[in-house]
Amino acid sequence: MHRKWKKLKKAGIVSLVSLMAISPAGPIYGAADEETNSPNVETRVKEIITVDGQSFRDLNGNGVVDAYEDWRLPVEDRVGDLISQMTVEEKAGLMLISTFNNTSSRVKIEEDHLRYFIVRDDPEPRDLAARNNEFQELGEASRLGIPVVMTSNPRNHVNPNQTYGHAEAGGQLSTWPGELGLAATQDPELVKEFAETAAKEWRAAGMHKLYGYMADLLTEPRWTRTDGTFGEDPELVADMMTAIVEGFQGDELDENSVSLTIKHFAGGGPRVDGTDPHHVWGNTNEYPTEGSLYNYHLPPFEAAIAAGPTSIMPYYAKPVNEPSALQLPEYLWYSENEQFEEVAFAYNERMLQGLLRDELGFKGYVNSDTGIISDGDRPWGVEHLSEPERYAKAISAGTNMFSGGTNVQPLIEAINTGLVEEAAIDNSISFLLTEIYQLGLFENPYVDPELAQEIGDDPASQALADEAHRKSIVLLRNGHAETGQVLPISDNELKDMKLYVEVFMKDEEDAAEASTGLGHSIKLADPSIDIVESPEEATHAFLTVMPSLSWRADDTEDDPPSIELKKDADTGIDSERILELQEIVETTILGVNMTNPWLIDEIEPGADAVLATFNTTPDAIVDVIRGKYNPTGKLPFTVPADIDAVENNASDVPGYAETFDYAYTNAAGDDYALNFGLSYKKASDIKEAIDQFEIEGAFANKGTARSLQALLNPVENFEQQGEAEEVISHVEKFINKLDQNYQKGSVSEEAHAQLEADATELLEVWQ
Repeated sequence: MHRKWKKLKKAGIVSLVSLMAISPAGPIYGAADEETNSPNVETRVKEIITVDGQSFRDLNGNGVVDAYEDWRLPVEDRVGDLISQMTVEEKAGLMLISTFNNTSSRVKIEEDHLRYFIVRDDPEPRDLAARNNEFQELGEASRLGIPVVMTSNPRNHVNPNQTYGHAEAGGQLSTWPGELGLAATQDPELVKEFAETAAKEWRAAGMHKLYGYMADLLTEPRWTRTDGTFGEDPELVADMMTAIVEGFQGDELDENSVSLTIKHFAGGGPRVDGTDPHHVWGNTNEYPTEGSLYNYHLPPFEAAIAAGPTSIMPYYAKPVNEPSALQLPEYLWYSENEQFEEVAFAYNERMLQGLLRDELGFKGYVNSDTGIISDGDRPWGVEHLSEPERYAKAISAGTNMFSGGTNVQPLIEAINTGLVEEAAIDNSISFLLTEIYQLGLFENPYVDPELAQEIGDDPASQALADEAHRKSIVLLRNGHAETGQVLPISDNELKDMKLYVEVFMKDEEDAAEASTGLGHSIKLADPSIDIVESPEEATHAFLTVMPSLSWRADDTEDDPPSIELKKDADTGIDSERILELQEIVETTILGVNMTNPWLIDEIEPGADAVLATFNTTPDAIVDVIRGKYNPTGKLPFTVPADIDAVENNASDVPGYAETFDYAYTNAAGDDYALNFGLSYKKASDIKEAIDQFEIEGAFANKGTARSLQALLNPVENFEQQGEAEEVISHVEKFINKLDQNYQKGSVSEEAHAQLEADATELLEVWQ
């Protein structure tokens, strides 16, 4: 349920008429002037200066409008002036971004001069907004008044497995399917609408920068970060990246934008056995297939770069020469005999400066992943260097900002001892200050908490998200040869249906709680569904399989993650219980939450219908099962045939490009491969085909098309009622009329053949 909307309160406008130093008792607003395109200006600690009727924040408190405070000047000029006034300590602090903490972050602002923080908790929008305002006051009170930038991983998705450093939040704003679900819609325009909607919510809540989205291509099904990708198709992922960047940032970065950090360059997908470079045993990027880097992993980044993201994050991993095949052109080689410098991407000059900037044309800044400097973190390939030396090497390679940093002293030491020239520091912070200026934070970093809550609770935004949930569901199988179509469940079938619901997860207590919750959710979505407590009394069962993998728990040394759905595997799924229920209940619908391409070869054959979901709401699933929505989703990846297929896959190549029979094939002969997905054959499909043929001139006159349409109207009614005999009878009448019109020359040969085939297929569904 949505919270009640709050009435907006307009803030009064206060204009200062002199340059006298006055200590403000509350917010001071400078009047905006539409004719001169002056911005809204607000201060809460320092003064506002009025010059020629225009308002400026006196951020350094010197009583005059410095260039860096003057919004009339080009951003480049403002940045240059501010840098000239900053100390080495202030510059170094700006280059670190640390996890937000309500206590320690205050110290970081005041003593270490940090301004970028990663928000990892999940409060309501009004609380995010109030927190932003409080910390903006701390920034404003500092010597130069530099604003604070609140950053987060994605927080607009259904997120049952909140993972630190990946996606810690979800449910407080409009809530969409996971990234793989957005990819399954194959609808970049809808994804752009998602990004625009989320950007509005974020900025209202005082959130400015997003660590995302992942342009990594999925090429190893066991990777524990698969659910953050958009799948295995380079072209589709590229389209998603374009939509994401354009939606969040807009045509240009401004006060309505959320600044994006696209990750993880040069692609985190090539994971050996699925192991992740968070760990020392997974810290390499290997490319055993010649050309795989350019053919598969770079195209999504190229698309993102063309759309103009503010920053890009390199992954922890280090590229290695053995067993990698040829990937780079000679001019990007590290040396005459070595293709790659075997250091992590954030330290890798040929990959950042040579490939990312010079060849791909990236103009923004490079933001490291969290924790690449300190001992005990992930300084892969440079473990022998001291912390100041690591900063120096990373900055020289092209990294401009360091995530996870809490100790600014090693960077200051690197500057003061000459390991890093101050000019290199100035270059890095010019990117960061430009971002802060373009986001409008130097003029007004404050937001309205109640407005933030209203925007976050907007029912129209959730309605759009709900449509995405429905479009994301993939129908993999619908019945057996001997049973015919199982879904959708008609009104007539529903009268006698008794539905048993069970959820399968690693933790049995969580699964039991989720089963009860899912049953309640299904009942709320459709009160006419009769939910029963035991499989023995059920006519139908909906079995939801929700496996999960964590890089912390399931990716361990000498024991890579497993995607097998078994009790003794990492997923902990009780497959024997699923098989037992498939024997007990006459009709079983299997829903698999495909946050990885799970191995379903054991549990799929016994189901009567199979759905793939991607962190999808129960309401959307009910709409598909009941036929209120005809499924249109397509698989964003290939589901492996079995464990042998997984173990023989090339870790740098997507499933569709494997050189053997990699995909799972069901009893009907359908491969669960990239872009596969079924829909229900309905009378409405045939009516749409008639409309299209009419546009193409396939009928002698409009009357022919109208008469055929009319014969399908009762078919639609009887479909919903589940009256098989009536559906069959009226479809047969349609076919007879179609043949008559064809014989009279009123229907083209092409239209006749297609419409007859469609009608015959519909007959087969109901016979």
